[in-house]
Amino acid sequence: MTSSHIDSSKYDFKTIEKKWQSSWENKKIYKVDEDKSRQKYYVLEMFPYPSGRIHMGHVRNYSIGDVIARYKRLRGFNVLHPMGWDAFGLPAENAARKNDSHPAEWTYSNIDYMRNQLRQLGLSYDWDREIATCNPEYYRWEQLLFIEMYKKGIVYQKTTSVNWCESCETVLANEQVIEGACWRCDELVRPREMNGWFFKITDYAEELLEDLDKLPGWPEKVLTMQRNWIGKSTGLTCDFQVDELDLTIPIFTTRPDTIFGVTFMSIAPEHPLLASLIEGSDKEEEVLSFVSEIISERQRQSPEDEPEKRGFFTGRYCINPFNGSKIPIYVANFVLMEYGTGAVMAVPAHDERDFEFARKYNLAISPVVIPEGIDLDPEIMEQASTLPGNLVNSGQFSNMDSIDAQAAIIQYAEENNFGGPHITYRLRDWGISRQRYWGAPIPMIHCEKCGTQPVKISDLPVVLPEDKQSEAKCRPLQQRPSFINTSCPNCGGSASRETDTMDTFMESSWYFARYTSPRVTDSPLDKKKAAYWLAVDQYIGGVEHAILHLLYSRFFTKVLRDLGYLDIGEPFTNLLTQGMVIKDGSKMSKSKGNVVDPHDLIEEYGADTVRLFSLFAAPPERDLEWNAQGVEGASRFLNRVYRFITANEDLLSEKCNKGEKLSDQGRDLNRKTHQTIKRVTENIEHNFHFNTAISAMMELFNTLSSMVGKKDRAIADSAVIQEAVSNLLVLLSPMVPHFTAEMWEISGNSGSVEEQPWPEYDREAAKEEMLTIVIQVMGKVRSRLQVAADTSDATLVEMALADENTIKFMAGKPVKKTIVVKKKLVNIVI
Repeated sequence: MTSSHIDSSKYDFKTIEKKWQSSWENKKIYKVDEDKSRQKYYVLEMFPYPSGRIHMGHVRNYSIGDVIARYKRLRGFNVLHPMGWDAFGLPAENAARKNDSHPAEWTYSNIDYMRNQLRQLGLSYDWDREIATCNPEYYRWEQLLFIEMYKKGIVYQKTTSVNWCESCETVLANEQVIEGACWRCDELVRPREMNGWFFKITDYAEELLEDLDKLPGWPEKVLTMQRNWIGKSTGLTCDFQVDELDLTIPIFTTRPDTIFGVTFMSIAPEHPLLASLIEGSDKEEEVLSFVSEIISERQRQSPEDEPEKRGFFTGRYCINPFNGSKIPIYVANFVLMEYGTGAVMAVPAHDERDFEFARKYNLAISPVVIPEGIDLDPEIMEQASTLPGNLVNSGQFSNMDSIDAQAAIIQYAEENNFGGPHITYRLRDWGISRQRYWGAPIPMIHCEKCGTQPVKISDLPVVLPEDKQSEAKCRPLQQRPSFINTSCPNCGGSASRETDTMDTFMESSWYFARYTSPRVTDSPLDKKKAAYWLAVDQYIGGVEHAILHLLYSRFFTKVLRDLGYLDIGEPFTNLLTQGMVIKDGSKMSKSKGNVVDPHDLIEEYGADTVRLFSLFAAPPERDLEWNAQGVEGASRFLNRVYRFITANEDLLSEKCNKGEKLSDQGRDLNRKTHQTIKRVTENIEHNFHFNTAISAMMELFNTLSSMVGKKDRAIADSAVIQEAVSNLLVLLSPMVPHFTAEMWEISGNSGSVEEQPWPEYDREAAKEEMLTIVIQVMGKVRSRLQVAADTSDATLVEMALADENTIKFMAGKPVKKTIVVKKKLVNIVI
């Protein structure tokens, strides 16, 4: 059949793409419901922040996810592929201030624009499941979960030193501080004492660590990053008594075998016992001055700085409980309060950092672990020794192997009541309090009589006030008396609302679960629907989220399980971390002036060309180097296929019988078709290497187009051509859906390409034709080889020279030349 509007000389992508987008939307062909008779598949790309426009990174990310979703549908899966908006956050607030608008207005306007951009890409989303996290109908359930976590003891409030970003005017979680700087604005982060709300993610530290072994579908790089961030350490904790004071300083060490070599103690400038140590001493003023200086230096340091190790003697000593030795206590700039106990037993003979400090301040060095064959002289040592060995100068543990001695030393401390075994984690509880307006209000109320109380469930959601006056649009909640003043849910007396809002990572920690039942109105989740769809089978996003979003989502999934909403403990079965889009040697960004706007590309080439380029240019896990010629190449390929199909409509629509005898070219095309089905299927199934899958389809098209027009075609060849074209369109359809839908229609095929089953390859048909190649030495037949018909001449020569009979008749003589008669023989001249 011939489509009435088709101009066979030109691929009219604008008309074609609008036509099929309208058709898909009207028919809601991507809307999905639970169906227990079918195997489910949940594919999800990390949802975007509605910044206003999509960029090429979005195009790549969402194209990858869309190919997987469309492929799985063709394989018969019941596919959930939703989209929504991570809509709270500081950028909206800053943009609203700049443009004299309200964050909600700015956000929803951006959502409308970006939704249209995503539709233009032909992405197969179930838009009926769309969510925006700034909608009270979403965050009301987040507030409910907060209250349930509070009642279960997973949420608590405390005053602590927090990470404060002056530029963003808010607190940051530890995970949001990247090498000392704010993850969002790159400004240096400073410590500040504040009251805030925390999630007890540390209660789940061991499970978060152990369950990484249950994620074979995650990149090892991400697993390693999470293991390192959780940072489990096992060792000894013990107390060092402060000399002449009723104080003890607890320490933790992973090297109890070195404890007899401790020669000084280092404590963090923020250590809570420091004030008691120096109170009233002649060192007090100097120590406080040093501490102030160190804290100030930390605030000025860039993330890459490795400051010189510095310390100051407090004037106090403590006692090593193992040998009674009296050791000086130093405040040191390299000891951090958030690691271990904030106090470090220093063993300069066996720790390089301690060694450098001891040399600088002329402190004692006492080797106690001697590696086999090595003599450690503290007077001439140039660096610390960290090798295992035998213990010396270690009391009753001397002569023991250092590894064996660790358990014995821990047991001794436990038996003598000054220490014992201990496990510590680098992971710290997640501080979720933020001091900005555009976030979900924390549903707590402070009453002088009753204390802090959760909001009544019936009063949820606690909605952000949306004042329309220009000066009030972005005021933090603590500056809004009408929001703050309320009544106590317990006694009914006057009370005040919590004015902090939640960290925006809260919303993204459970959105994937809400997609399973986004319109349920009486609970955060429909348990049956969640049980059907979760876990997410394939999650796709950037590796920059390895610690932040992915760790929080794992934690939140376990909490939802413990609250009775989910039956699973891990949210994402498989994870694909796609590479960045690179131009001129660096990641595309406005600040670098190297951004390519997808809108302009779509206007010039069409969405399918942009999709094809982003999929063909590099494997998904690798960075994609922007290449304008690559876009042109993708466009040329689609236009070649277009012209081929429109020029051969009669051939493609005639009735043919494949059972008749094929020509040689027909057999080659049939073989190539089934080989291509095999390659494309394996490339998608095994590693999502769409680039090599597309390359295979281009090869098939080259074989196909070279055959059509040959005058010696057999009658049955037409059937093979039709089969090749229809299979090519189905194989291409996940990558270029508008194009293949149109080509399917004008090729005379029944139904739509989306309704077709994914083709299966015939093993026999895909086998290469085997040939017998004669091997001659000086013109005489000496051997024969069985090879595939497409074996190259160079490979034939290599095989001939390696053949045992050939080697025997060459008798070690050098080869002067080789002569290859294609598909017949190899003659070796010696």
